Amino acid sequence: MRTKLLVTALVLASAAVGRADDGLTKGTPDLKSVTALAFGPKGLLLAGDPTGGAIFAFDTGDTKPTGDKPLNVEKIDAKIAAALGVTDKEVKITDVKVNPASGNVYISATRGTGAGDPALLKVARDGTVSAVALKDLAFSKVAIPNANDKQRTESITSIAFVNGKVIVAGLSNEEFASTLRVIPFPFKDADKGAGIKIFHGAHGKLETNAPIRTFVTYKIGEDDNILAAYTCTPLVKIPVSDLKAGAKVNGTTIAELGNRNRPLDMIVYTKDGKDYILMANSARGVMKVPTEGVDKAEAITARPAGETAGLKYESIKELANVMQLDKLDDGHALLLVKNGNLHDLKTVPLP
Repeated sequence: MRTKLLVTALVLASAAVGRADDGLTKGTPDLKSVTALAFGPKGLLLAGDPTGGAIFAFDTGDTKPTGDKPLNVEKIDAKIAAALGVTDKEVKITDVKVNPASGNVYISATRGTGAGDPALLKVARDGTVSAVALKDLAFSKVAIPNANDKQRTESITSIAFVNGKVIVAGLSNEEFASTLRVIPFPFKDADKGAGIKIFHGAHGKLETNAPIRTFVTYKIGEDDNILAAYTCTPLVKIPVSDLKAGAKVNGTTIAELGNRNRPLDMIVYTKDGKDYILMANSARGVMKVPTEGVDKAEAITARPAGETAGLKYESIKELANVMQLDKLDDGHALLLVKNGNLHDLKTVPLP
């Protein structure tokens, strides 16, 4: 009995302080907005708050695998609205990510009219939607210095967790406004980040103010790299080792995937022993880009003769109206697909 009481006391004490080894403590986060999401280890959810100029880390406590059942939910906006106590017209989904520890899905959204209030939702593999309570939650926070004032929503556009570090893309107030920051976790402080310069083939010029819209990390040889996609749609390779505080980094444009287009989301996956990028786009559908040869791809330094150049891609025509995507497991992707004024969650085989 004494042992049981001691164990209970230890569990309660642990819950009271949160995950102290990760710098997380229980409390109520002052989250002002929520856009880009990413997952770290052990169910750690990262959320970008561009309005507040900060990155939050939350302990979801969601680490038990839930099986490999496909997840398909029609009109997910309506289910989110019901969980939040609003109408579906007052819900705007901003990101969708799969928790690799459990297989459950997390969605960031705004509720209400105008800018709305931030909300986080959990979608279980049986399709049940529940709101994540943003109080009495184990969390930590790091401020993003010099977040862009004129384009605040672009100050955090995409996030990833790699080798104990959080990589954040967005705009700053620096001369090279396009910025990548590498922030060690557990959080202490964030530095000013590295300014990124790229050659934008469709525009025929060097650019330092274009925000990275979405990115993935990809190991080339022994080195971690960022593969970043921009509006109109250059794909750029950036070594993570170059991302030092205050550095001005020249990214290597390895593909031009077509103008008049905005990349929405991207993942890397392996099929039949080969690696691919799967990218959702606003105007050019879903693209499958082989990564073979990415290490030797020649830099694009002049306006291409046609709409595309560099790495080739295949259009996956059967995947239409995809707004967000993530890898559900090694063989499947989870898609957020536009359905009229609402959206569906769909599980599909990786192409």
